Amino acid sequence: MTFRLKRRAAPRSWTIPRKGTKWLKRPGPGPHAQDQSIPLLLVLRDLRRVVQSAREARILVRSGSVRVDGSVAKRLDRGLGLMDTLSFAAPLDAHYRVMKNRRGKLALIPIPSTEASVKLGRVRFKHAAKGGRVEVTLHDGRNLLVPANSPFRVGDSVKIAVPDQKVVEHLPLAPGALAYVSGGSHVGELARVDRVEVRNSSAPNLVHFKEGFSTIKEYVFVVGQNAPTVTVAEGVDR
Repeated sequence: MTFRLKRRAAPRSWTIPRKGTKWLKRPGPGPHAQDQSIPLLLVLRDLRRVVQSAREARILVRSGSVRVDGSVAKRLDRGLGLMDTLSFAAPLDAHYRVMKNRRGKLALIPIPSTEASVKLGRVRFKHAAKGGRVEVTLHDGRNLLVPANSPFRVGDSVKIAVPDQKVVEHLPLAPGALAYVSGGSHVGELARVDRVEVRNSSAPNLVHFKEGFSTIKEYVFVVGQNAPTVTVAEGVDR
């Protein structure tokens, strides 16, 4: 695998100019797919512009001033995806969450420092594990070992503390839940779940919203009940 990517082949989810240098940093193997994540180098240099070159970005990362999901970042090719948190130590002292704007592009939205230690994860898989426990896999590749009687189901969301991955809150995918749409023609919108349609075929299950539209279940990310439990909408249109 090469460590670089031609700019014209860059995923459309990247918020970068289409014209510029021929080569870009390719996201390394990590928790998110390549088309759903953007390398830390591009975030520092092109999105936040806290550095002007890859050399300056390496110096910044080696100083331990950059944290992703509560852990010190060590690689410039580390891909940042949906719901990941990015924190800068003093003197910048800023915190951001990776979201998608209304055009489906990955964007950083400012969040308070108290939210930098928590993140939301969507349950993608659920498996039986040894010792009578259950292993839950989240959208960012995290695996959580929970008791067998835990109420987590595929499509639900969990609020976890990072980096220790302690479950803080369970957000079920149920009628009345507030959800964030992460794909499709309504990407970046918040909507209220009306019902979940389970199809007895190879077609994906659908989630219908009270706002009058529907989307596939995979694009639905529960973020709260009456209001989002974390900041998800501020500045998402930019």
